[in-house]
Amino acid sequence: MSQQLTIEDSRQALSGHVTDKGIAVYAEYGPDLGWEDMQRLLEDRKFVRYPCEVVFDTAPLQPGEFAFPVPLGERPEAGFRIAVHPHFSNQRDKVPWLVLYQLVAVNYGEFASADDAEMFGAAALGLTKDEYYRALCDMADQVSDGRCAM
Repeated sequence: MSQQLTIEDSRQALSGHVTDKGIAVYAEYGPDLGWEDMQRLLEDRKFVRYPCEVVFDTAPLQPGEFAFPVPLGERPEAGFRIAVHPHFSNQRDKVPWLVLYQLVAVNYGEFASADDAEMFGAAALGLTKDEYYRALCDMADQVSDGRCAM
């Protein structure tokens, strides 16, 4: 008799997978992931399944949102434009933190959760999930009314 996987089993597997991928990003790109490293990461198909570019644009963002991956076509293979709030255009050291959070949606689509994005970003930067979440909230507060609207 075969055992069927539940949705919860799948979610736990994805959570483990994104954490492992984040750890691998950290191992390859180091703890100080900067703008140039992020550009190389976006080209690395071991970690980013589909083509991505970063643009500073508020048009696709909801109020208080710091970044959002915009699909460039009907299929993910067409790639994504990761819109980052222009407030961060002069804080290039912060942009990789914002982009890492979006890469889980790029790689795994709607099945990925905010929790998965936090685990991936934290692991990629060598932080705890709570440290990464607090940093993201601080950045979100810079473009919102101060209530961490991620």
